[in-house]
Amino acid sequence: MSGSDDTAGEMSDGLQVELFHPESDREPGDTNWQKYGFDVHPVVFPVALAIIALFIAVTILLGDTASEAYTWLFNTIGSTFGWFYLLAVNVFIVVLLFFAFSKYGKIKIGGVEAEKEFSDFSWMAMLFSAGMGIGLMFFSVTEPMFYFNTPPSFFGAEAGTGGAAAAAMAQTFFHWGFHPWAVYGLVGLGLAFFSFNRGLPLTFRSIFWPLLGERIYGWPGHIIDLVTVFATLFGLSTSLGLGVAQVNSGLSYVFGEGMLGIANIPTGTGPQVLLIVGITLIATASVAAGLDGGVKRLSTVNLYLMFALLGFLLVVGPTVFILSAWVEGIGAYFQNMLGLSFFTGTLGAAENGTPTAWTVFYWGWWIAWSPFVGMFIARISKGRSVREFVMGVLFLPALFSTLWLSTFGGSALNSALGGGAVQQQYTELGYGAFETLGMFITLNQYPLGVVSGLLATLLVITFFVTSSDSGSLVVDHLTSGGKHDVPKTQRIFWALTEGAVASILLIGGGLTALQTAAITTGLPFAVILTLMCYTVYLGLNNEYQILESEEFAETIADLSERDDVDVVTGSGEMVTDVSERDDSASSTD
Repeated sequence: MSGSDDTAGEMSDGLQVELFHPESDREPGDTNWQKYGFDVHPVVFPVALAIIALFIAVTILLGDTASEAYTWLFNTIGSTFGWFYLLAVNVFIVVLLFFAFSKYGKIKIGGVEAEKEFSDFSWMAMLFSAGMGIGLMFFSVTEPMFYFNTPPSFFGAEAGTGGAAAAAMAQTFFHWGFHPWAVYGLVGLGLAFFSFNRGLPLTFRSIFWPLLGERIYGWPGHIIDLVTVFATLFGLSTSLGLGVAQVNSGLSYVFGEGMLGIANIPTGTGPQVLLIVGITLIATASVAAGLDGGVKRLSTVNLYLMFALLGFLLVVGPTVFILSAWVEGIGAYFQNMLGLSFFTGTLGAAENGTPTAWTVFYWGWWIAWSPFVGMFIARISKGRSVREFVMGVLFLPALFSTLWLSTFGGSALNSALGGGAVQQQYTELGYGAFETLGMFITLNQYPLGVVSGLLATLLVITFFVTSSDSGSLVVDHLTSGGKHDVPKTQRIFWALTEGAVASILLIGGGLTALQTAAITTGLPFAVILTLMCYTVYLGLNNEYQILESEEFAETIADLSERDDVDVVTGSGEMVTDVSERDDSASSTD
C-alpha cells in the first residue's frame, strides 16, 4: 500500500472516530486484570466462572433430582413462555428485513472507508461452520423421519403417507430456515455496528449504549455480559453434546456390525467424555493458532467436506426424488410459514410434542446460541454493508440448509416411503436410538456407505472443532472487556473449559441438563434481543443522519481535496467533491 493510501486510511479512520464514536474516555478492556498470560475483565471473568462452577456443582451433587428438575423446567418454560419465543423470533425477522431494505441498508459496517477482512468465500465458510453445522448433521435425517412417523398436528397428515413426508420437509425447513438465521443476523448486526462503527467493546453491553450510555461499563453492563457468557457456554455445550453423541454412534456403527464389523466400539457417557477430551485437545491447538491460522482454515475445510458429502449423496442417492422433494418442500414451507410461525398448539391438540418439544426448544436454542454465532459473525463481517450482511446471513445459509435437509432427509424418506431399511430400522430401534444413527443408516443404503459414513463422522468432528474454536474466541471477547485480540493463553483456557463443562454435564445430567440450560438462558436473552431491536434502530438512524449532514459533506469534501478519497454516503451515492451533492442531501428523513 502506498504512503498516500496509508494517509487516506488514517484520515478516514480519524473521521469515523470524530463524527461517529461516542464521547467517552473509556476504551475496551481499559480496566482489565493482566497477569499470567490473561487479559480479563475484573468482574465478568471471575463471576462468570463462579456461576458456571455453581451450576455444574448443583447438577453433579443433586444427580437424578437435578435431572428431574431440568426436565420439569424445560417443559414449564416451553408451555408457559412458548408464545413469547414464537412472537419474538417473528419480530426479529421483520426488523432485520426492515434494516436491510430501508435507507439504512447501505450503511457500511466499520465506517465509510472500511474494507472487507475476509473474502466472500471465506466469510460464507465461517458462517456455515459456526452457525449450525453440528445440528444439521444430527437432525437432517432424524427430524424428517420423526415427523413422517408422527406428523405435526398443524398439517393434519396421516403417518407414513406422502402427505406426512411433505409435512416433514416443511416442518424441518421451518426449524432450520429463515428464523434461526434471523436471530443470528440481528445479533451479529448489532454487535458489529456498535463495535466497528462506534468503537465500543465487542460485547453485548455495547448494544445498549443508546439507552444506558456510560452505564454500560457499570453493573448493568456486567449483568448483560454475564447472561451472555452463560447463554453462550451452555448453548455451545448443547451442540457439543449432540455432536459427540453422533460421533460415538457413528464410529460404533461404521466399525461395528452396521458396516465393517471389525471393532466393537462402545457407546455411552464414558466413551463420549473420552471423545470430548480428544476433540477438545484438537480444538485447543486450532484456537491457539488464531482466527486466520486455525478457525478460517478449518472452516474452509469444513465447507469442502460438506460439499463433498452433499454431492456424493446427490449423485448416488435418489437424485430426482431429492430435487423434487426439495422443490415441493420449499413450496410447502413458504405456503405454511406464516401459520407455523405463530402456531402454539393452544387451540387444538399439538401432537408429537410440537411446538413445545421442537419449535420452542429450537427457538430457545437459537437464541441461547445467538451470542456465540452473532458475535463470531460480527467479528468477521467488517466492511460489508447492512444490506449485504443481511442477504448473506439470512438467505444463503437458509437456502443451503434446505438443500442439505432435502438431500439427507429426502434420501431417508425415499427409503421409508418404499418400506425400506431406513423405516425398518426406525421402527426397530425407536426414535431415541435412531436419533444418533439415522444419518449413518441412510448412507449405508447407497454405494460406498462405509466411505460416506467415515466422511460424515469426520465432518461432525471438524464441526465440533470449529464450534469450539469460535466459541472460545467469543467467550474471550466477552470476558476480556470486549477486546478484539486476546492472549493465546486465554483462548486455550476457554477451549479447555468448554470441553470440561460439556463433559461434566454429560456425566451429571446428560443432554437433558445441557438442553435445559440452553432453553432457560434463552428466555431472559429473548427479552434482551427484543430490546436490542430498538437500540440497533437508534444506532443506525443516528449514523444515517450524520452521513446525510452538512458537517459530514464538508468534512468529506475537505478530505477528498487533499487525498482523493471516495466515500459512500448514507444514501449510497459516491462523493468525491461536495459540489456533487444536492442541497437536499443534507436533510434527514
